[in-house]
Amino acid sequence: MNTHHDHPNEPRVHDQHDHDHSPNHEHEHGHSHGHPDDHEHDHDHSHPTGITGFFYGLFVPHTHDAADSIDDALEASTQGVRALKISLFLLLGTTVLQFAIFLISGSVALLADTIHNFSDALTAVPLWIAFILGRRIATRHYTYGFGRAEDLAGLFIIAVVALSAIVAAWESISRLFHPQGLHNLWFVVAAGLIGFAGNEIVAVYRIRVGRKIGSAALVADGVHARLDGFTSLAVILGAIGVMLGFPLADPIIGIVISAAIIVLLWGTIKSIGRRLMDGIEPDLVDRARHALEDTPGVISVPRLQLRWVGHRLQGAATLHVADAPLSDVEHILNAAEHNAERALPNLDDLSLRAVTSPEAHDH
Repeated sequence: MNTHHDHPNEPRVHDQHDHDHSPNHEHEHGHSHGHPDDHEHDHDHSHPTGITGFFYGLFVPHTHDAADSIDDALEASTQGVRALKISLFLLLGTTVLQFAIFLISGSVALLADTIHNFSDALTAVPLWIAFILGRRIATRHYTYGFGRAEDLAGLFIIAVVALSAIVAAWESISRLFHPQGLHNLWFVVAAGLIGFAGNEIVAVYRIRVGRKIGSAALVADGVHARLDGFTSLAVILGAIGVMLGFPLADPIIGIVISAAIIVLLWGTIKSIGRRLMDGIEPDLVDRARHALEDTPGVISVPRLQLRWVGHRLQGAATLHVADAPLSDVEHILNAAEHNAERALPNLDDLSLRAVTSPEAHDH
């Protein structure tokens, strides 16, 4: 017997399995789900604290929050697209205002920041496309669907951030050897504040939605916007330095910010790279294991695998159960399925297999 709870936008390839009523019989059970259960999960994270922890959380935020996650794939994708649309228009609006002030002040530093913010706004486009692709049904070539496009978009975002940091460093070094005068400095300060405010609003929004739907790529784009906001602050500090009679303040700060972007980008690179390698946060595995082990009738969980596909989870598990009639085993697997869904709202598919001997599972 197969149990399926299908999402309207997701195809399902029906699982096939045989039942062997020998002493060590096995039972396989594949499913997807859509149960909007309210729940809370307590879990510990090992992350830096104090000042280090503050900056860690600022630039390397969590990419998941099981208590607030959305358990419907279509709704998660819809919220992701909405976040990209809103943030795209916010950044474009910020760019227009900054460009207008550039025309008044003639600040090359401000022009560079304006171009930077415009290119950052455009990084929403590939991620937008990835969310749309993720809604497509699976095909014979892509039997798991197109959710992985989201992580590829994350790689593109990383490349854009790295490139922008290199360009900013190049411009800053050039300006260090060839200083250029600034005019209407208070307008430049105002433009820097506009750039910082616009990017920080976008960063908070993208990171919040990215964490809610479990999208590492959207969180990475949010971190990108936050870094750009601090780049805009650097324009302000440079202008203030020029006001105080230190014209080299602008290029020096630009170099420091460029280096900081590269260092802080490493956390995002690890996050996206881990997902492309089917890496998973250990605490998510712990939650799933505890949920399965707490199911009445389950003796142990000798095998458990989870992986991210875009912002959704897929996995497989082998459950060690007592030798019992097939109907009882089905009941145990259904209960284990429900517990796993409650523990991991992002879970789209978990293939469960029951064995009556812990040595019977595949290694």
